[in-house]
Amino acid sequence: MNADAAIGQGTAIRIGTRGSALAVAQTQTIANALAAKTGQQVEIVTVRTEGDASTESLASLGGTGVFAGALRVALLDGRVDVVVHSLKDLPTAPYPGLSIAAIPKRVDARDALCARDDFTMDELPAGSRVGTGSPRRAAQLRARRPDIEVVDIRGNVDTRLAHVSEGRLDAVVLAAAGLDRLGRLGAVTELLSLDGWPTAPGQGALALEVRAGEEKLVATLNHNPTRTIVEAERHVLAILEAGCAAPIGAHGQIDDGLLFLDARVYSPDGTEHLTSSHALYVADTQHPSLEVAQRVATELLDNGAATFAPLGGAA
Repeated sequence: MNADAAIGQGTAIRIGTRGSALAVAQTQTIANALAAKTGQQVEIVTVRTEGDASTESLASLGGTGVFAGALRVALLDGRVDVVVHSLKDLPTAPYPGLSIAAIPKRVDARDALCARDDFTMDELPAGSRVGTGSPRRAAQLRARRPDIEVVDIRGNVDTRLAHVSEGRLDAVVLAAAGLDRLGRLGAVTELLSLDGWPTAPGQGALALEVRAGEEKLVATLNHNPTRTIVEAERHVLAILEAGCAAPIGAHGQIDDGLLFLDARVYSPDGTEHLTSSHALYVADTQHPSLEVAQRVATELLDNGAATFAPLGGAA
C-alpha cells in the first residue's frame, strides 16, 4: 500500500500483531490512536510467530527476536501495512526493506514483582521460587537474592501469574507496562526501582514498523524524546553485540536538555556486574543517542564486562 494513497483515499490500514492478549491490547491502543490521528479505518491482523508456537526457553530460542520474524515477513509480503513490536523484543540490527517509522511515548519502564502474601523482593523467604523467562531478570534476581531459586518459565501474563496464585511459584517478575496494559497492576507487590534494577533497553516502549518509504502512515504517532532515549539504550546493545536477551539493563532520560544514560552488565549467575553512566546535551551533537551509548559501551568494555558476560563487542 502506498502511504499517501492509504491516507488520502480512506483505505483501511492493516496493523499486524502477535496473538497474545498483551500484544493485541497494545496494538489496539495503537489502532485507536492511529484512527484518531488520521481519520482512517484501521484493521488488526493477527500473525502467529515462532516465539508463540514454541515452548522452549527464550534463551534457547535465540532471544526475543523470535517474536519479530513472522511479523516482518507479513509486512514484506504485503499482508499488513504496519506491525507493532514491543521495542525490548526487537533486534537492534536494521531489517532490509523495513523502517521503524514511529516510537510512541513510552510508558512505565520498570519491572514489577508479583509475589504471594504481598511480599516485596527483600521480604521473600529464603528458598523462594521466583519465575522469569528473561536472562537479564534471572541475573538480577541472583545478584539481589542469592538465597532464592530462579525458575525459567514461559507463557503469557495470565499463565505466569497463575504460577503464583496456584502455588507453583512464590513470585514472578514481569514488565509493569504489560501488566498495566492488561489491567493487572493489582497483582503487583513491588515496583522495582530503575536505579537498582535497570530494565531491558526499550522496555515500556512500542515500535511501529513499516515498509521503507511508507513512514508517513504512522509518523504522526512518533514521540521524539522517547525515540532519542530508547535509541540510546538500544545502541548500547548494538555496540556490545549483546542481543536483546543478554543480561544487560539500561535506562535513559532527558532532563533540561541533558540525555542521561545508565547501563549495567551482569554475569549470568549474578555474581558480577559493571555499571556505566554518561550524559550529554541533546543539542550539542548530531547523533546524541549514538554518542552517549558509545561512551557507555566503551567504558563497560574497557572495565572488563566482556570477561564475565556473553558479549561480542570486545574487539
